[in-house]
Amino acid sequence: MTAEGRTRNEVARLLLEQGPMTAVAVAEQLGISPTAVRRHLDVLLADAEAETREAPRRGPRGRGRPAKLFLLTEQGRARFGHAYDDLAVAAVRFLAEHAGDDAVRAFAESRVAALVEPYRDSVTSEAAPASRAEALATALTREGYAASTRQVGAGEQLCQHHCPVAHVAAEFPQLCEAETEAFAKLLGTHVQRLATIARGDAACTTHVPADKPGDEARSPNGGTTA
Repeated sequence: MTAEGRTRNEVARLLLEQGPMTAVAVAEQLGISPTAVRRHLDVLLADAEAETREAPRRGPRGRGRPAKLFLLTEQGRARFGHAYDDLAVAAVRFLAEHAGDDAVRAFAESRVAALVEPYRDSVTSEAAPASRAEALATALTREGYAASTRQVGAGEQLCQHHCPVAHVAAEFPQLCEAETEAFAKLLGTHVQRLATIARGDAACTTHVPADKPGDEARSPNGGTTA
């Protein structure tokens, strides 16, 4: 890790252990300049690893903007690792051993439904497939998937640059399969999963063709999903 990377990690760790904090407070704790701290904080913000909130005012309201507090997001906390992945794998493995593959499949479908259902209206209100894919990417980003879209040929590619359940999905691909089917139904068109983080790819990539929404949705294998 470079010196720049080590310092950024120290900034992130301080936010993890003592946040929310102002940039000045971080600088004082680490013994570096506030300008350097703000540069690292800007990178953490851009990478969705940190977020800000206004500091509560104390005493009479003064002039100027209220102080800005920085804190890590769930994505930012993930850089330090935790035992949740091992616990989740153990729980799904237990489910598979005692209730069978159908139970794992039902769990995967229930999980992804809870993930996308709050955003159904915002996605389906868009007419064009590209707009729907973009709305879905926005929703997934809010849920920690760091998603984006880009036009490729006659369609869109939905890219998820982070997967909170990749460690579990590596052993139980039912999570990825249920997610792909849910995307197809939500977007109103067949989609094709091209790559997944769970399989070792750099991002989870889903191809969304430029079909007219409302056409019969098809599964990734070519059959209808209705």
